[in-house]
Amino acid sequence: MNCVSYGFQELSNKKWELNELLKTSYPTRKEMIRFARKLQRSLAILPRNEAFNQELGNWIASAEMVGANLFRDEPLPGPSELPGFQWIKPLYAENPDWITGTELLNRNFEQLLRKYPLLLTFGEDTGVLGGVNQETRGLHEKFGDHRVFDTGIRETTIIGQGMGLALRGFRPIAEIQYLDYLIYALPTLADDLSTLRYRTCGRQIAPLIIRTRGHQLQGMWHSGSPMSMLLGSMRGIHLCVPRNMTQASAFYNTLLLCQEPALVIEPLKGYYVREKMPLNPGEFTLPLGVPEVMREGSDLTLVTYGWNVTIALEAAEILSTLGYSAEVMDVQTLAPFDSGNSITASLQKTNRLVLLDEDVPGGGTGYMLQKIMEQERAFYSMDAPPLIISAKDHRGAYGTDGEFFSKPNAESVVSDIVAWMQR
Repeated sequence: MNCVSYGFQELSNKKWELNELLKTSYPTRKEMIRFARKLQRSLAILPRNEAFNQELGNWIASAEMVGANLFRDEPLPGPSELPGFQWIKPLYAENPDWITGTELLNRNFEQLLRKYPLLLTFGEDTGVLGGVNQETRGLHEKFGDHRVFDTGIRETTIIGQGMGLALRGFRPIAEIQYLDYLIYALPTLADDLSTLRYRTCGRQIAPLIIRTRGHQLQGMWHSGSPMSMLLGSMRGIHLCVPRNMTQASAFYNTLLLCQEPALVIEPLKGYYVREKMPLNPGEFTLPLGVPEVMREGSDLTLVTYGWNVTIALEAAEILSTLGYSAEVMDVQTLAPFDSGNSITASLQKTNRLVLLDEDVPGGGTGYMLQKIMEQERAFYSMDAPPLIISAKDHRGAYGTDGEFFSKPNAESVVSDIVAWMQR
């Protein structure tokens, strides 16, 4: 039997399938699209009718788009889409005050509480004590028990309380004391908060902001970086990973202009590092999904986030003395991730990619690599396989030595990059 006669037999079979489909009281989109695809494959071996083939192809594409939109969690309008919105940078005096990251956060939170009457914040030790790092010190006395208050030691209840308040029109900031403790709230985050708009077809929103702290602190239960756990289970929640407290404050200021849930992870080592105090606390903002070039270079692009930016900049300075020029990029948010493909723009110049984080191997770096390779198609700009630098395959060990051998540091990053460049 030649191809043409086989094709006509296939079409005869398709006619029977079409009749059966038409007899169905409520044919699903899946059934109609599957039939159209089968018909398209059968027509491929017959004398071509370009007009019909094109029309059939257009119908399939249109039907698939409609079906996908039924289950797509389209984002609500972001702050940049609001009428008259403009991004606001931090403003500084000619001789600015240099204060700790803790104090900077405290002043920014105070301004936000004055600006938004429906804003409240709560968590373990958030109220009377003023936070484990004193970021909310004095705010309980200024704003009262109903706006800055303590909770019990039960993380999933804290998230549930914040979600309920957000559903009712409040703007809650729920504090989880350490990033590691999000594990205890993961079912509520993954099953309820991150899926709410998806499950209700956009009819309900809960713009809860979750703040926590994590990464390096020389301890097993207070220095985790389970980024792959969060990225794999919390799609639908913005994931902000600021490198310092100015960035963290800018994210809080931005997120209060949005109507979407978000998680902000403050770097533990940044609380007592001094930063310039902006003149406009509560006002300066930061776009989501836009990496920042922290240092320009020509030999390699070093991509990272959070406190790792400090390590990357230190490593880049050492590399410069060895004759290597590293461009350091802070992704700033992991979800969304580089919406403008700026990492690829850097790779078109350097042609070499290094990814740095302190999650376990294959964790946060695996996520970033997939985004850069698939979303940005950056492999066309690369002259060598990427270098992946992550933490060891265990929780961070206790003490200074434990941290040094468990997680990346400037010396280990330099050694890895030099060996990689010399291959």
